[in-house]
Amino acid sequence: MAQTVALKAERRAANGKGAARQIRLQGKVPGVVYGHGREPESVAVSLGELEKALIGIAAESTLFDLSVDGKTVKALIREIQRHPVRSRIIHIDFYEIHADEKITLSVPVYLEGAPDGVKNGGGVLDQVLREIEIQVLPADIPERVTADVTALAIGHSLHVRDLKVERATILTDLDATLCTVVPPRAEEVTPVAAEAAAEAAEPELIRKPKEEEEGEGEGEAEAPAKAEKPAKPEKEKKS
Repeated sequence: MAQTVALKAERRAANGKGAARQIRLQGKVPGVVYGHGREPESVAVSLGELEKALIGIAAESTLFDLSVDGKTVKALIREIQRHPVRSRIIHIDFYEIHADEKITLSVPVYLEGAPDGVKNGGGVLDQVLREIEIQVLPADIPERVTADVTALAIGHSLHVRDLKVERATILTDLDATLCTVVPPRAEEVTPVAAEAAAEAAEPELIRKPKEEEEGEGEGEAEAPAKAEKPAKPEKEKKS
């Protein structure tokens, strides 16, 4: 089951870019809490506490006990916005959930085992999907979904339909490829090596045949100038 992380927040009355900038200067992150049947509520959380809470978890599938001025609600993170250059969190959205209400979310997919095609055939395991979307009650949210790839030979694949998620409905296309074992990649020949091999196979002709040299000597005369088209005769003027 998904783990639950406790986090404190405080209400904020002021909104807008200016107010958000002031909150960030105080070492906090502006955010909002919304959900089914409630009005959006503007909040602020400590940047340091938020970054600490996010270490080692899958944020999209982790439940939060969000305490807003003493009142605790169950919530999921719906969006994290980061500064494009500094990668610092600049805004966060929380979605309040209810115990009896199914929710839709993405959970990470982990592959377990060493494929037979990799160990014995020198193949490469290629993971196509790293998360799937499910619908589930909050109490049944899995921390992750695992797939055993031990029996995969070269050219064989696992699909989403091969996954088992207890007490949840998989919404991702069941025919989608989850992972596959591909043949070992052939070593690429560098252009320099290819050119050297070509030179070794076809040695350059240093001296031309005698007949060809004599022919070239005779043909060194200047090429004749291009013939001009004769001018059309002028029509005689009528007297």
